[in-house]
Amino acid sequence: MSSTDLDRAPSHTTNVTTRMPIPAARGPVSARLIAVLSGSDANPAAFNAAARGLAEQHDGRSILFDEDAQLTLTLLYELHLQGLHGVSDDWEWNLDLLAGRAALETIFEAAVCDVVGTQQVKDGDVVSALWAMTAPSAGPSMSKFMATEASADQFREVLVHRSLNQLRESDVHTLGIPRLAGAPKAALVEVQADEYGGGRLERMHSTLFATTMRELGLSDRYAHYLDVVPAVTLAGLNVLSFFGLHRRHLGALAGHLCAVETTSSLPSKNYSAGLRRLGFDARATLFYDEHVEADSVHEQIAVRNLAGGLAEQDPAMGRNILFGAAACLVFDDLLAEHITGSWARGESSLRSSSATC
Repeated sequence: MSSTDLDRAPSHTTNVTTRMPIPAARGPVSARLIAVLSGSDANPAAFNAAARGLAEQHDGRSILFDEDAQLTLTLLYELHLQGLHGVSDDWEWNLDLLAGRAALETIFEAAVCDVVGTQQVKDGDVVSALWAMTAPSAGPSMSKFMATEASADQFREVLVHRSLNQLRESDVHTLGIPRLAGAPKAALVEVQADEYGGGRLERMHSTLFATTMRELGLSDRYAHYLDVVPAVTLAGLNVLSFFGLHRRHLGALAGHLCAVETTSSLPSKNYSAGLRRLGFDARATLFYDEHVEADSVHEQIAVRNLAGGLAEQDPAMGRNILFGAAACLVFDDLLAEHITGSWARGESSLRSSSATC
């Protein structure tokens, strides 16, 4: 689909995050899950069996690009986050849904490990390793293209891909706070307090992103564009949810945040430049302008005090921290490759809004 065909529904004025709407199914497993959650099928055990069957069909990395599997995981994770529109919260801890999710997660985690690879911590220096792996590249990048060549419609596509995460920015990383102690906990609280605007709704980064969407003529409703983002977009969202909902991956959650903060400032500057080149004003660029300044501070706190402090408390967590950072970078690259590859072929990077299973 062309980004000019995006449904630009009426926007909220204050970006009050609402429950995720029920999307169209993308295959038999997501269709069965949606039927269970919507009340048209009272047999969650059948979903469990279907999810196990889907998991058995995959090996290697294929599940990362499976539309049915990634949508299913997104909906299951959302039961623990904002929730789904019209769906009872009682489903959050249903044993059949959890068992089906676990079956998919086993294959998903193996695929993430395969694509990310093993991370080594030399001499236990997690801080140095994080700086090295997130250092800016001198080569071509998507953000440079956005600064100098991207059209307004291409900007709209990128915002749509990013909207599922940015309209709830920080929420999953915040799940790490009750699992931390001491200096790392204080560091995460400091970063997250800024992400939430220091308690001011109009300064919350999710609110600023919503403003950018509205300024470009898009809906800022949470998950409004769920039906048009592809599996690779959902996989990046799901790996963060996976880290956030599993305590054993606390280190990976911290590492993921470090990668976000250390790789945001320069691309944000490029995105702002691109929007200004296209004639958009400060309301459209404020989200990115804010990240140029804020993330240059956040990266120091996240890397040195959060990740470094956590590794000091528990040296065995170092490899998991680097794994989370590497996962963030890999899935960002996979999405960028999908987007730029689609554009190079003269295609939209989004799915057709009428696509179904």
